[in-house]
Amino acid sequence: MVNVIHQKSLFGRRLREARLHVGIPQDKLGVMIGLDESCSSARMSRYESGIHSPPFNTVERIADALKLPTAYFYCLDDSLAELTKLYFHASTENQNELLNYARKLNAV
Repeated sequence: MVNVIHQKSLFGRRLREARLHVGIPQDKLGVMIGLDESCSSARMSRYESGIHSPPFNTVERIADALKLPTAYFYCLDDSLAELTKLYFHASTENQNELLNYARKLNAV
């Protein structure tokens, strides 16, 4: 079983990296997902540090704001998280090619 503390820090790390990658400050991201401006920075900081875990519907809003799949934040493996992100951003044709390729690998 995966350590809960590890899961929290993993979520927070992914959130922070994704937020910084798109160049959005904590307070702005918080407001984008519907948090009150007076507490948005503190709340996002707590999510990133692992002090608090956001409810799933909040993670969905975060993912939408950062243009990422929700699953990206929950993958325990970094490679799978990256693959999830790549799949999400790929065209439908490329998504199908990727799935077909993975099926062929699995059949071997």
